[in-house]
Amino acid sequence: MAHINNRPRKWISVGTWKEETRAPALKAALAEFISTLIFVFAGQGSGLAFSKITNHGTATPDGLVAAALAHGFALFVAVSICWKNSKGHVNPAVTFGACIGGHITVLRGLLYWIAQLLGSLVACLLLEFVTHMTTEAFSLSSGVSVGNALVLEIIMTFGLVYTVYATAIDPKSGNLEIIAPIAIGFIVGANILVGGAFDGASMNPAVSFGPALVSWSWENHWVYWVGPLIGGGLAAVVYELFFMTHSL
Repeated sequence: MAHINNRPRKWISVGTWKEETRAPALKAALAEFISTLIFVFAGQGSGLAFSKITNHGTATPDGLVAAALAHGFALFVAVSICWKNSKGHVNPAVTFGACIGGHITVLRGLLYWIAQLLGSLVACLLLEFVTHMTTEAFSLSSGVSVGNALVLEIIMTFGLVYTVYATAIDPKSGNLEIIAPIAIGFIVGANILVGGAFDGASMNPAVSFGPALVSWSWENHWVYWVGPLIGGGLAAVVYELFFMTHSL
């Protein structure tokens, strides 16, 4: 017989600024800033290093594998190091999904979003300073339509946020929570191998925002917000409705 979680069903919770400006919330936001900075610095930095060494971009088989490994490893670490403070979102789409399920308030989510976007921006600025190379904004590959990229981002982010729910958010996950950071890193690395050659495989609006702002390249940038937010939101709704047990 399935274990019944006694937590009453709740969806979006707004919260109060009084609560969300206290030390625990600010510490959690700071943890998100640092982890996102580390993740983007390693992920984007690996792409710059690969371009410098090989004199061509990552849109090659070996470059794609390198990007998948770098992002997967970096995300595993980034999620792990802020787990105790913020549950390791490191992604506005993950935060959005958690908000929909009522696992984080909207106001706390906004704090996380600000921290994540700033972390990505600072990482890209630091990379430009130390490498004298500008991080390239995410873009669609030749022959890939906006519609194709949007659906791809929705599917990939659905898989990511669903993994977060199953391993980190669901109270029934038990000891499975221990492997949550590595599972999250693995799904991102795998998705990069799938979608990297088509649209860069962002799955994370913060990861897309930093390079776009630094390079001031906004073409089709909305795809990297709308796609992940839809995918993350759908994953939250599906998991909450069909797999998260609540008392009525």
